Amino acid sequence: MMKSSEIVLYLDKIIPNPKCELEYDKDYELLIATMLSAQTTDKRVNMVTRILFKKYPSLETLNEASLDDLIEIIKPVGTFNKKAINIKMIVKDLLEKSEGKVPNDRIFLESLSGVGRKTANVVLSNLFDEDCIAVDTHVSRVSKRLGIANEEDGVYEIEDKLNKFFRGKKLRRIHHQLVLFGRYNCKAIKPMCENCGLKKYCKKNS
Repeated sequence: MMKSSEIVLYLDKIIPNPKCELEYDKDYELLIATMLSAQTTDKRVNMVTRILFKKYPSLETLNEASLDDLIEIIKPVGTFNKKAINIKMIVKDLLEKSEGKVPNDRIFLESLSGVGRKTANVVLSNLFDEDCIAVDTHVSRVSKRLGIANEEDGVYEIEDKLNKFFRGKKLRRIHHQLVLFGRYNCKAIKPMCENCGLKKYCKKNS
């Protein structure tokens, strides 16, 4: 039977220094970047946020930005019309409801436009060192291949199962490791199975 400690040891071996690959300098930049990352890559998000946050270096300037300009800047990330509106609404709420700060408050975060549990978990984990596992496409795929979750499980079920499976472990660290493992090793297409230390547990190879 697979043990969580065995997975942790392997992930520590191949990903000893896991970290979020989204680029940010300010708390709200991480929040906006994570919202933008839905259905696209961190690499593409970083490409647009470098332009976005340079042109609009504060919440106040973002608040004054035209919707058309935001749309033009973030076009490469897809669903840009909705995401541009989300940026405007997030900025407005941060300025009016939380004194321009991203709070350590899940309920508030999940009330923001375009912010769901995954985005909230990423923010809470990275800004406040909360032990959260955010279930993105990579975490979902790895969890199902390793049999921690079932194919039909949704993100809430997967998160709950991961929390129970890795109980007592450093969930914040494991979250980043699972993301990076799925992104670069256990890929959706052409996963690197041959030299994988978890291959014996993988349903894809069973």
